[in-house]
Amino acid sequence: MLRDLLVHIPSERPVRPVVDAAVSLAMAHAAHLDAASIGYETTNVDLAPDGGAAIAVVIEIEHERAMAQANAALAVFETEARNAGISYGLHPLTGASAEIATTASTLARLYDLTIALQPEPGRDTFDNSIPQEILFQSGGPVLLIPYTHKGPFAPKHIGIAWDGSRLAARALRDAAPFLAHAHAITIITVNAAEIPAEISAATLVAHLARRGLGARIVSMSADRADIQSTILSIAADTDLDLIVMGGYGHSRLQERILGGVTRGMLQSMTVPTLMSH
Repeated sequence: MLRDLLVHIPSERPVRPVVDAAVSLAMAHAAHLDAASIGYETTNVDLAPDGGAAIAVVIEIEHERAMAQANAALAVFETEARNAGISYGLHPLTGASAEIATTASTLARLYDLTIALQPEPGRDTFDNSIPQEILFQSGGPVLLIPYTHKGPFAPKHIGIAWDGSRLAARALRDAAPFLAHAHAITIITVNAAEIPAEISAATLVAHLARRGLGARIVSMSADRADIQSTILSIAADTDLDLIVMGGYGHSRLQERILGGVTRGMLQSMTVPTLMSH
C-alpha cells in the first residue's frame, strides 16, 4: 500500500509536472504526502577585510536567501495540496550542494515512495542530480515524472521492463500497489533469449496470474546501446502510462556511474517511470 509519500519539489526548475502528479497520486491512494525542497547555499564566500564577523553576516544572508528559495517552491505545492484536501507536510532544506543530496536521500528512507522530476538536459542546476541521488541512497523506489508531463498521474496500463535481474525483481515488488489497480500490464523483454528460463517473461506472467493479474508479453531484440530506445518505442506503441524498471549504477570515488539504460531513460523518458535500486 502507498500510505506515506515524499515528493522532491525543485527550487530552480518548473514544479508543475511533479506537483500535479504527486498530489493526484496521494488523492488516489488516500496517502499522506510530504514535500521537500532545497535552497542551495553557495560556499564561495570572499574573505572580508573586517574578518570573521563580516563573513558570518554574508553566510547568514546566503542561508536566508536559500531558505526563501525553498519556501517559494513549497508554496506552489502547498496551494495545490490544500485545495486537494490531502494530508501533507513541508520540509524546506538548505545547504551546500555537496552535502544536501545526502540529507534529502536520508529523509526519503522511511517513505513508501519518493516522487521526483526527471533531470532536464541543458538546464544547469543541482536539482538535476537529486533524483538519482535519492534513487541510489534512499533504499526505496523513486517515481520519476517527465518534465514534459501535464496533469494528474493515473497509471492504468503499466509496462514492466523485465530482464530477470535482482533490480528488476525489486522494482516489480515495489510496483505492487500500482499493479493491483492496473487495467492492463505489459511485460517488456529485450533480447529474451538471454534471460534464464526459470525467470523468463512467461514465468513472470504465471507469477502475476497467481496474484490475479493478467499480463501480456512484448519481446524485441536490440543491440545493447539501443535497449533504452527500444523500451521507449514499445511504451509509445502500446500507450503505457507507467514503466517499471531497475535503476542500475554505483558510486566510484564519489562519482555517480549510471548504467547505460538507466542513464538513457533519465535523459529521454517519455512516460512516468518507477525505478528501484
